Amino acid sequence: MVLEGVKLFRPKKFADARGFFCETFNAQTYAEAGVACVFVQDNQSLSRKAGTIRGLHFQRPPAAQAKLVRVVRGAIFDVAVDLRSGSPSYGRWCSATLTGDGGEQIFVPSGFAHGFCTLEQDTEVAYKVDCFYSPSCDAGLRWDDPDLAIAWPVLPVDAAISDKDAVLPFFKNFVSPYGT
Repeated sequence: MVLEGVKLFRPKKFADARGFFCETFNAQTYAEAGVACVFVQDNQSLSRKAGTIRGLHFQRPPAAQAKLVRVVRGAIFDVAVDLRSGSPSYGRWCSATLTGDGGEQIFVPSGFAHGFCTLEQDTEVAYKVDCFYSPSCDAGLRWDDPDLAIAWPVLPVDAAISDKDAVLPFFKNFVSPYGT
């Protein structure tokens, strides 16, 4: 993680012969780490095929969303792209691998596009957002944008993409609604 505002968390797991216990969210702990969002909605997705790409998605103001993402089962290559005009990292991306077994979480602030590629079959991803879904503010960028040059762990010919994601606009045509 090298982009300002994006944070990787590794909650502690307490394991014994029965399995494990893990606190996946604690508002006080996250606020102390700089994540003071009031999350209002939880979402969960299931991707049957490894190589499924979801994203790059974001919501425009006034319904911009911050996300706290984790994997319930399976594994993902998770990506955040800085869309804040004036940011020194504008147009740059960072990534992390999140796994159900490891319990890693990534915080993606508003002003970033977010996407992921599943690394295993039957991967389930859960995430919290701090603003409700707004169809009129829903937006995204092409996952395979040559200007972003994201090093996805799947060949374009093998990627499973939704019809919606396949026709998202390119970054070179993007006018950012976000400041720094």
